[in-house]
Amino acid sequence: MAVFRPFKAFRPKPEFAAEVAAKPYDVLNSEEAREEVKGHPLSFLHVGKPEVDLDPSINLYDAKVYQKGKENLMNLINDKVLVEDDKAYYYVYAQTMNGRTQYGLVGCASVDDYWNDVIKKHEKTRKDKEEDRCEHVRVTNAHTGPIFLTYRDNAEINAIVEKTVKESPDNDLIAADGIRHQSWLVKNEDDSAKIQSILAAVDYFYVADGHHRSAAAAIVGRERQKANPNHTGNEEYNFFLAVLFPASHLYIMDYNRLVKDLNGNSDEEFMNKMNELFEIKEVAGMYKPEAKGKIGMYINSKWYELVIKPHLFVADPVDNLDVAILQHHVLDPILGIDDPRTSKRVDFVGGIRGLEELEKRVNSGEMKVAFAMFATSIEELMAIADAGKIMPPKSTWFEPKLRDGMFVHFLD
Repeated sequence: MAVFRPFKAFRPKPEFAAEVAAKPYDVLNSEEAREEVKGHPLSFLHVGKPEVDLDPSINLYDAKVYQKGKENLMNLINDKVLVEDDKAYYYVYAQTMNGRTQYGLVGCASVDDYWNDVIKKHEKTRKDKEEDRCEHVRVTNAHTGPIFLTYRDNAEINAIVEKTVKESPDNDLIAADGIRHQSWLVKNEDDSAKIQSILAAVDYFYVADGHHRSAAAAIVGRERQKANPNHTGNEEYNFFLAVLFPASHLYIMDYNRLVKDLNGNSDEEFMNKMNELFEIKEVAGMYKPEAKGKIGMYINSKWYELVIKPHLFVADPVDNLDVAILQHHVLDPILGIDDPRTSKRVDFVGGIRGLEELEKRVNSGEMKVAFAMFATSIEELMAIADAGKIMPPKSTWFEPKLRDGMFVHFLD
């Protein structure tokens, strides 16, 4: 059964929250992060991507980078920008984008649950990215970016959350991208006890976003367990910072594909091969798929609707995904992209950037063809995780992204 417990968070004082809260470390490259922090000395990017305060030539995995992150975190605490709560709490975290709000519970999930697959994963992780986050956790002694978890809705917990958010929020900010972020303490001790009891009976949590951060938290937690001769299981290193959302609240956007060339195929040869797999119709204007089994394609300044032919659908929950069908029947055999994780000829664009981004990059000549995907559903994600299977890379794009810096959890 799952563990999700309250904790004593370090949080920004209300007057600093808007300046501290920052995009997650992994949605910006170093150059973009350097631009974001200009004029924003309190931005949590100074902690999550501390290379912004060092010479641009530095290796991102240099020990000085992680030490700078620790220094920046401690400065925020010493300057009373981040302040520790008086006792362990659950928190409610709300995000509002385009008039739609999702509410999550902030607490700490269990390292042991991660290793025992009570927390289910659906993506493979890369060792270099894992080790980067491990070292960040080791040196800062903290979880500075929450893992995005989900679970199947529970009406009683939803009711407690609804009651909690009727009070005034502790922090309330609108980020530069227009997304509103709010947080509340769950102050009622009976409510907290009820939440913990209900979640203890939940069979599984699912990693929605943050596979590398959760892997790093679990790896460092296990290291601490082995290194402590007096280990009890209740130490803070046994738990990691997470926001737990009911599945019905989540919004998954499309994750689209761009390919540089046709792998030696002429335009005519490529279209002939595609006709064997899809019912193809040219459409006027941009085409965004409105249902599973449909894909948009942009090539030679034209948009096409691709309807997947029935014989390509299979029973396997992974191979039945639209992104998997595209990979197995188009990207690999026709376009020669056998490993989308490492190929330099394919790129992935989150749906938040819109179809305009696909058109722009094809029209510029940088890319030859774009594929606009219908978003993977949360039901598909959980079914794949339940089956112990792994999604193809870049199958899901969650919006809005959790903000770093609103909650910090120390390992001791």
